[in-house]
Amino acid sequence: PYYVDMDQNLFLQASLHSSDQNLTLFVDTCVASPNSSDFRTLAYELTKSGCASDTTYSLFPSPRPDVARFGFSSFSFVSRFPSVFLRCQLAVCRLHDYSSRCYQGCVSRFRRNADS
Repeated sequence: PYYVDMDQNLFLQASLHSSDQNLTLFVDTCVASPNSSDFRTLAYELTKSGCASDTTYSLFPSPRPDVARFGFSSFSFVSRFPSVFLRCQLAVCRLHDYSSRCYQGCVSRFRRNADS
């Protein structure tokens, strides 16, 4: 566990451990929950499909393509839940494959009107 105060800025880093130097890492979706085994019943999206859902969520420059850095401000799920758990989905792609998910960034899906 990592203990923080409310509204404290948290900085996280994910690293890919591989001998292949031609890979890059992308943070796609991060969800927080007070239950470490259930990220659906009571959940809070920090980012979805590469798009920030929380106003405090930020991506930060990385020293290498195989490292992803991001952060957000700490919060709680009301006082009856003492912990918040985080689950993130990351994409691993070929470096410089600009058609891959890693290079698409925020992908928002809009519904089309039946008239269009």
